[in-house]
Amino acid sequence: MPRIPLTWLAEHVDVPAGTTAAQLAADLVRVGLEEEAIHPAAVSGPLVVGEVVELTAEPQKNGKTVNWCRVDVGALNEVAEDGSLRPRGIVCGAHNFVVGDRVVVALPGAVLPGPFPIASRKTYGHVSDGMICSARELGLGDDHTGILVLSPLDVDAEPGTDARALLGLGEEVLEINVTPDRGYCFSMRGVAREYAHSTGATFTDHGLATAAELAPAGGGFAVELADDAPIHGVAGVDRFVAQVVRGVAASGPSPAWMQRRLSQAGMRPISLAVDVTNYVMLDLGQPLHAYDLAQVAEPIVVRRAQPGEKLTTLDGVVRALDTEDLLITDSPDGERSGRVLGLAGVMGGATSEVTSATTDLLLEAAHFDPISIARTARRHKLPSEAARRFERGVDPQLPRVAVARAAALLVEHGGGTIDDTITDVDSTHAPVSIRLPLAMPGRLVGVDYTPAEVRETLVEIGAVLTEAPDGAVDVLPPTWRPDLAAPVDLVEEIARLRGYDAIPSVLPTAPAGRGLTDAQRTRRSVARALADAGLTEVLSYPFVGGDQHDALALPPDDERRRALRLANPLSDAQPELRTNLLVTLLDTARRNVSRGMSDVAIFELGLVTRPEAGARVAPRLPGGVRPTQAELDALHAAVPPQPRRVAGVLAGARERSGWWGAGRRVDHTDAIASALLVARTVGVELVALSDAGHAPWHPGRCARLETVGGALVGHAGELHPKVVAALDLPARAVAFEVDLDVLLDAASTGPLQAREVSTFPVAKEDIALVVDAGVPAADLEAAVRFGADASPAGEVLEELRLFDVYRGAQVGDGRKSLAFSLRLRAADRTLTAEEAAGVRDAVVAEAHRRFGAELRA
Repeated sequence: MPRIPLTWLAEHVDVPAGTTAAQLAADLVRVGLEEEAIHPAAVSGPLVVGEVVELTAEPQKNGKTVNWCRVDVGALNEVAEDGSLRPRGIVCGAHNFVVGDRVVVALPGAVLPGPFPIASRKTYGHVSDGMICSARELGLGDDHTGILVLSPLDVDAEPGTDARALLGLGEEVLEINVTPDRGYCFSMRGVAREYAHSTGATFTDHGLATAAELAPAGGGFAVELADDAPIHGVAGVDRFVAQVVRGVAASGPSPAWMQRRLSQAGMRPISLAVDVTNYVMLDLGQPLHAYDLAQVAEPIVVRRAQPGEKLTTLDGVVRALDTEDLLITDSPDGERSGRVLGLAGVMGGATSEVTSATTDLLLEAAHFDPISIARTARRHKLPSEAARRFERGVDPQLPRVAVARAAALLVEHGGGTIDDTITDVDSTHAPVSIRLPLAMPGRLVGVDYTPAEVRETLVEIGAVLTEAPDGAVDVLPPTWRPDLAAPVDLVEEIARLRGYDAIPSVLPTAPAGRGLTDAQRTRRSVARALADAGLTEVLSYPFVGGDQHDALALPPDDERRRALRLANPLSDAQPELRTNLLVTLLDTARRNVSRGMSDVAIFELGLVTRPEAGARVAPRLPGGVRPTQAELDALHAAVPPQPRRVAGVLAGARERSGWWGAGRRVDHTDAIASALLVARTVGVELVALSDAGHAPWHPGRCARLETVGGALVGHAGELHPKVVAALDLPARAVAFEVDLDVLLDAASTGPLQAREVSTFPVAKEDIALVVDAGVPAADLEAAVRFGADASPAGEVLEELRLFDVYRGAQVGDGRKSLAFSLRLRAADRTLTAEEAAGVRDAVVAEAHRRFGAELRA
């Protein structure tokens, strides 16, 4: 985001002396420019101008020669034994200065960038009472070949003068946050204008074109605008200005004041040509580019890329170009547009960059379509400073002004001459007038703005007003405000500049609503029930990769491997949307276990994406226009089903051990119980069936959960040992996943009928049945329930619970004993002993009929 040095800003607007960065931030936030950060001064403590009065070269044993110097720092000189002041003694290893040179001296107590504190210290047999600084040590550039010698032509200061103020090193810099519609604020010119709006300070616009710059231009370097494939019918470029400057020391250093300002603005000084173009961009807001004229052949052609074209950009990356990319090309060897010079408005190419041999320059300043530049910058992941400005909109009247300013700076600091002719291919259009009823701002904002206040504010932002009938005005927006395209945009400007604090705070009356839907209430009840059962709700990202499917041991033809692939994934390792919840929930469990949480009980409610084979392909809709209803219908039809699931993972101890007794590790029954809890909360009865072949569960400890009508709801049980090992989970980890949408569809939507609570006492029966070891407990439980309900006593079974499973010598090999507890209660009577015994006999008989069960003695 833009960084604003106050001294630079003051060249465009009257900033009161003594204004701090915090005060500037307070003034700018009133007009919508928020503070991002305040960057402190680069140097603190005593940093002064010194004059070298003595210099003695002293060779050292290590072969190095140091200079023992006496440096006059004015009133800050050291105090001699007789009380007089004498120059400070400083040891310096550089050799690019002589007696009489003015240098920058950091005295003890100063802190240089790094931070690098300065103190007196003994070195090379002397006490060095400070440090003579280089440009890099001061943060003014990368030059560290010698110390910074102040030229009398640039700096006229006596010894002892504060060098922080002289070099701008004691200045705070404000960084602001600019919204996408305020691209003009990516310049000192734009921020100064907003500061003037906020404070009423006098603003001087250095970006206005002179009469000569508004006049048509002829001759100059040949340029052609040939965008044959405009996006949305808008040409990618509608103005291109080119100016030749000859005999310039282009690769030399820029002046110190320019390097300092660029550093304050967060840019690295490079060379005169590059620094000047960057400086003008930061100052006025118009990006520029400097070409080595010797490496460019007429004519320059601005066109779209052709299939298969490539470009090596200035950062050394070879980029495959897209046919939507707008290019700057030239014509070597007479081949029109045969060579690509750069990505228009984003980054130049390596073939025409300025080198140490460059003396003749071709300056470019153009006006590009924001959409074209934004798409190219994002496609190639090149958020350059130029692209940031072009994609937000640049003043189309700036190119001639910016080129003239840059050319003048190049000649002033690098010598050379400016060609008399200039190229200006201009097909820009004037802004469209907007009709604004003068009463509209007050009606929409709720503040009684007078017509005079509305007119005054619009003129203040640079608009030209023409009276219109019916109490309205026709508003011609300024060229630097492409965001002003509709009456409501002007209303927003009026509200912003007249002050948001003037808008009354009125709490609107909330309309009556119907509350949550049944599905929303049920989902919340499910989450609450699982949390009450000891599980913790988590939220995982829905992005997965093929390796995660492999970790779940999904078969190659499993439909869960058919995932929707994202066109622009956050990570190339996870380019698909999940097809089940467990794939991401297990990753969450693994991450918790890896951080020492050996006992895990988590669940998640979320959507999964299940693309269907042969599904329609979503149409690629154009941006910037409203889709037709047919296009929206086609888009909706291409959206794959996204059922809502609930899944859980449990590992480690389900009940911890303690003084109360031994704990218990989780087993497959905990997963099944959690899934049944979900169904019970929704109000649906499930049937648990054995499923030996559904990954990622254990083939012998996996339950297939169905509704009474046979609809598949999900699975629950112990995870396969290979899956547990692949994910580094505790042994015998369990999981469940059920389709909440299927449960909601199966749930009754009618009113619930409360059952009368019986006041009669309960009767208890415990039954241990011996069956073959292969009989599922759920099947035997179903037989017990059926037998109890079929007894002569009627439907008196209130609760059925399996409380013991035994395998051993007492029941024989290949057999097991399952013990059930039955709670019996009638609604209208006290059960007799005969009726309870009848229930017991009916249960044993039904279990024997189905599975050959025997009552264990």
